[in-house]
Amino acid sequence: MSYMTVQRAITVPPKSRHQRVDGRAMVAFSPRGVRDMIQVAPARLLFPDGREGDFPLAVTVTTCGGLTGGDRLALDIIVDPGAAATIVPQAAEKLYRALDEDEPTRIDTRISIGAGATCEWLAQEAILFDRSRMRRTLEADLAPDARMLAMEMLVLGRGAMGEIYASGLIHDAWRIRCDGRLVWADTLHVEGDFASQGRAPFGFGDATAIATLVYAGPDAGDYLDLARSLFEGPGSGATSFDGLLILRLTAADPQALRKDVMRAAGILRAAIFGLSPTMPTICYC
Repeated sequence: MSYMTVQRAITVPPKSRHQRVDGRAMVAFSPRGVRDMIQVAPARLLFPDGREGDFPLAVTVTTCGGLTGGDRLALDIIVDPGAAATIVPQAAEKLYRALDEDEPTRIDTRISIGAGATCEWLAQEAILFDRSRMRRTLEADLAPDARMLAMEMLVLGRGAMGEIYASGLIHDAWRIRCDGRLVWADTLHVEGDFASQGRAPFGFGDATAIATLVYAGPDAGDYLDLARSLFEGPGSGATSFDGLLILRLTAADPQALRKDVMRAAGILRAAIFGLSPTMPTICYC
């Protein structure tokens, strides 16, 4: 498998009554640090100093302040053989109401991790305003002995504003490959009347926040008992198979869920990578 830099062509979003964005960024890490980068507004990259003992850190920034229908963001993360990196968005991503004639907001993240390399993708939450329309993908390609800890979270509606997520589109897909073989494919798709579909007992019930935390690595099964010890109750669960450890959590309180996910990710990164159980400072801003 090749882990060479992949550059994405800039595409023009469909016509709309309003200007739409098509941002992209690429960052590549070698064992000596950042070796290459590309950024096209509104996608930006920052490289703050991390704490001693942490992996080299990159922070992604969306300078337009939020996304709406027809907007596109793409991020490529490349970690060369033997290298290590942590990538964290600066803040929660806000997805505003889409116009009827607009295409869904697209957010695409692609991660390539070479032999003996390690990557953390610690995404902060995406807040879906009512009537927003989102298609989000995360694709990861790992060498057989590569390791990755990844987390993503959705918040349904602006609860602090009294808003519920009543309708829209949520298409949230993960694809993880190891040595070129697809080992996990997972897609959440809800379209239209979320108030009845999503709130049903077979859906999310009263949950307004959903989080997924994944560790991919040859030793993933060794941490299943630890993962299951981190949570109690019907809104959470963990499983392990085929070099993957997967945690899925839901809660009615997004802030409480965020704290739980951050705590779990901290404990896992400490146990697996020997890093501090405290997440990078940007995660607490």
